[in-house]
Amino acid sequence: MNWRIGVDSGGTFTDVYLFEEGSGRTEIWKVSSTPDDPSRGIAQGVAEALQRVGATPDAVGYFGHGTTVGTNALIQLRGVPTGLITTDGFRDLLEIGRQKRPELYDLQADKPPVLVARDLRLEVPERVRHDGSVETALDEQAVREAARALREAGVRSVAISFLYGFVRPEHEQTARRIVAEEFPDAFVSVSSEVAPEFREYERMSTTVVNAYLGPVMERYIRRLADRLAALGLGVAPHLTQSNGGVIGFEQASRLPVRTVLSGPSTGVVAAQAIGEQTGFGNLITFDVGGTSSDVALLQDGRCALASEAVVHGYPIKAPMLDIHTVGAGGGSIAYVDNGGLLKVGPRSAGADPGPVCYGRGNTEPTVTDANVVLQTLNPTHLLAGRMPIDRQLAVAAVERLAGRLGLGVMETAQGILSVVTANMARAIRVISVQRGHDPRDYSLVAFGGAGPLHAARLARELEMTRVIVPLTPGILSATGLLLTDLRADFAGSLMRQLDAGAAGPLERAFAALERQAEAWFRDERIDPADRALARSIDVRYLGQNYEIAVQVPDGPIGPATLETVAARFAAEHERLYGFSAEGEPVQLVTCRAGATGRVRKAAFRPQPDAGPDPSPALAGRRQVWMPEYGDFVDCPVYDRARLEAGNRIAGPAIVEQMDTTTVVLPGMTATVEPYLNLILEFGA
Repeated sequence: MNWRIGVDSGGTFTDVYLFEEGSGRTEIWKVSSTPDDPSRGIAQGVAEALQRVGATPDAVGYFGHGTTVGTNALIQLRGVPTGLITTDGFRDLLEIGRQKRPELYDLQADKPPVLVARDLRLEVPERVRHDGSVETALDEQAVREAARALREAGVRSVAISFLYGFVRPEHEQTARRIVAEEFPDAFVSVSSEVAPEFREYERMSTTVVNAYLGPVMERYIRRLADRLAALGLGVAPHLTQSNGGVIGFEQASRLPVRTVLSGPSTGVVAAQAIGEQTGFGNLITFDVGGTSSDVALLQDGRCALASEAVVHGYPIKAPMLDIHTVGAGGGSIAYVDNGGLLKVGPRSAGADPGPVCYGRGNTEPTVTDANVVLQTLNPTHLLAGRMPIDRQLAVAAVERLAGRLGLGVMETAQGILSVVTANMARAIRVISVQRGHDPRDYSLVAFGGAGPLHAARLARELEMTRVIVPLTPGILSATGLLLTDLRADFAGSLMRQLDAGAAGPLERAFAALERQAEAWFRDERIDPADRALARSIDVRYLGQNYEIAVQVPDGPIGPATLETVAARFAAEHERLYGFSAEGEPVQLVTCRAGATGRVRKAAFRPQPDAGPDPSPALAGRRQVWMPEYGDFVDCPVYDRARLEAGNRIAGPAIVEQMDTTTVVLPGMTATVEPYLNLILEFGA
């Protein structure tokens, strides 16, 4: 059992990465995704990949999986009919929210649909005060009647979220027991387990999203587990979480809300490993798939972990890597808006029918079609010849768009790339410039099927001087699945002032979280030598609306610990906002514990320097449209698989491989470093 497999299932392709522990051999494989049942494409990809390397399923010792099933179900509103049981007087909280407009000056901005209809949001008498005292006991008969009403209404999932359920969860636990008695077929989501933190709206939203996605993920995971068992895989499969770690299928079924960024997170994990390999600690990741671009900022080799995010309009309180997404991918559709301007995305052609050049019936040009027209992409096939494409179909589609714009075909195709590059640059400015980071101080790590295709122009747009293209960029998220640990996060709100009397309550709060972590370690059968626990706490000045996460030192909590927390909070507040309010009362808000179970990971070996001459990898030449020249240019095309450490390529040039294409612009130099990552630099 020496093969480790990582599978990333995206909207367009399903990527498979295989690593043999003994020899260090790696193999990659891609198949088209099957949106009607993603598990079918995964099983097909795994079977074909194992056959390709001559291995049998019983030789697989680890299986990790990243998925967009939960994300897509939320985006496309394909969850299940869901009901909500909440505290008397609070059923409209889910719709009222924070009364904040996401677009301040857009009077026509639409709010996302409420996931639970008003007649399915039922109230029951109960009230716990902020200090945990019971003001109104739970009316158990009212809960029983609510459960019956929801069952008769045809819901498949029930969310339970009481006002102060995170302080005293007994009422929610009792309500869950009653719902299970009256409605045993329902998926039940309880706020004190899903998000045991203060802020009632965000907690309720997270609990509802978890309930809305629960049966969808349960069905998907059950199908996938059955298909993997039918293949003969005997290992327990793991699923990626939004925090970059992996969990077992059972826990993923119970807490699907923690997998909404499952796919993008492992790409960031792999980028961290590449930063360690290349020696570049400050990175901006750039992951472009078929429907979207995901970007993240890594400072000193690490991506920040956010405790809350808004995913497609729905607030979610769950640990997740700080990743920003825009609807700009290879399948993004180009069109002319009502003002006569060229726009690209967020609508996508997806995997089926896909871009026009696939010949499956789509007639609207996409970013992929523009690249095929310009011949930055191979004009005859993709996936190393396994997927034939039709350039003439793409030319005809772009020509129709050009007629509406009054431009030439090549100018229109280049315009599509310029617009999508601007969309991607805007996403990167959100995570960098808007947070006080200059992108010029960072290296761009380009991956995903279309990342290396656009990276050089994006870097030039942002005045970044270096681009890193991993060895297997098109399947880097699958690679990351073999580089991540098991991880679970636990949280509990404390809400008290940071003063001399805070040590005892803080000690007790962390002790409770550590007990939860110990139970998780036992359930996952993690050896004590492979366990790690990191503590942090959200801190703010009294009266502030938002908190800052501060690391808490290991060991017993005493006066020295409190002083360290206060000093770290003041320093971070000054870094973020330019000042610290000395003498102002400081409030402790939410305690957090991150439990990590270390697993054996894929290890990569440096290769010997073969010299700068890349000519053995020259696969041919191709006419490529370059806007720098306003015409087609005869460009060398290199086979990435034949490039060796030390090889240097002068732009303009194209580097092709099975899973992606890299464009090297005029004035750039591409160098293969010892781990076979490609380093593109301007003026090198």
